[in-house]
Amino acid sequence: MIAPDAPLASGFVRTRLELQAQEAATLAPYAQASAASAGRKHPEPPHPHRTEYQRDRARIIHSRAFRRLEHKTQVFLSGTGDHLRTRLTHTIEVASISRSIARALALNEDLAEAISLAHDLGHPPFGHSGESLLNRLMRRHGGFDHNLQSLRIVQLLETKYPAFPGLNLSFEVLEGLHKHVPPPPSSSKSGAPPIFNPSLEAQIANIADEITYYSHDLDDGLDSGLVDPAQLAHLDVWRHSFNEVRHHFPALSGSRLNGYVIRCIIDRQVQDVISHSASAIASSRIRTVADVRHRRHRLIGYSPQLRAANRVLRKFLYANLYYHPSVAGINRRACRSLAALFNAAIANPKLLGPISRRPRETFHRALCDHLSAMTDSHLLAERVRIFPGS
Repeated sequence: MIAPDAPLASGFVRTRLELQAQEAATLAPYAQASAASAGRKHPEPPHPHRTEYQRDRARIIHSRAFRRLEHKTQVFLSGTGDHLRTRLTHTIEVASISRSIARALALNEDLAEAISLAHDLGHPPFGHSGESLLNRLMRRHGGFDHNLQSLRIVQLLETKYPAFPGLNLSFEVLEGLHKHVPPPPSSSKSGAPPIFNPSLEAQIANIADEITYYSHDLDDGLDSGLVDPAQLAHLDVWRHSFNEVRHHFPALSGSRLNGYVIRCIIDRQVQDVISHSASAIASSRIRTVADVRHRRHRLIGYSPQLRAANRVLRKFLYANLYYHPSVAGINRRACRSLAALFNAAIANPKLLGPISRRPRETFHRALCDHLSAMTDSHLLAERVRIFPGS
């Protein structure tokens, strides 16, 4: 193992200290610098060539939970189309948009990306349908929420490191994964000012998730044929970019036209967030990361006009895509397999093989961890194994 801050054989090898100095020279004063991290639950020596958030990013990418996202539903059941998004491709797209926004606002790209890469680790098979079902099955045992499950995975369930459970991520990444109620690092100190919001980088990851599923779920709906472009003419989000594309590229048609409109929708959303957030930050007169956390209202967001347009788009997606019989029907049938395995395992705890159970933990929670970790295909295969011919 290389000792932290050891002398280097070549002047072309960058050290962690150099990377931290670059952050100090280029990031805004209210950005979350890696050198100012509140640290990890289990202290570790710093890495010689990576900042804390670069280290977090690597741990997330190399986790088993991250690899499983490749075969988990985004909207369409995993494996039903070569170009339809999975939970993994969605996650990569969120990370990409997060970096773009963070870079433009002089914030910490590595932190925004790490939060984005981990934000959906807790999703069960079959997307939000699977999440709703598990929450109902677990209603007397603490329920199920994919945001909290993401935290559970990185803090407890991943077992890669012998010295501690989980991935031992930095406080700032965990704060971002709490999504709604971040735990303040000073919560144990009496008289400490209340924490209302996470870092700006965490706020970016949250809104990048929205931008991604608004646009890319619509893209998948068009590719699958479940959404017709004629249905979108009344939506400001679509109409604005469609007219722009038709003006500049009148010969485009079909899937090439639709695909480029989606590209322009994403660009408009990202530009809007950058512009509106920059104005909000400037008018707020924040100076430090602490100022960000003590503010009651978030600073990263859309303009009022685009926020309203996105609400209309969201309603359209629920009515015409997420609840479309071709999507909802398949997901309901898949969820019946999830319910069957859950109930069968409760009746016979050995049915699914050894299930890791932690001290003071109910079998229901251990089973929920086990099933929620499965990919779509693994769970369906288990249903066939246990209930052949069903």
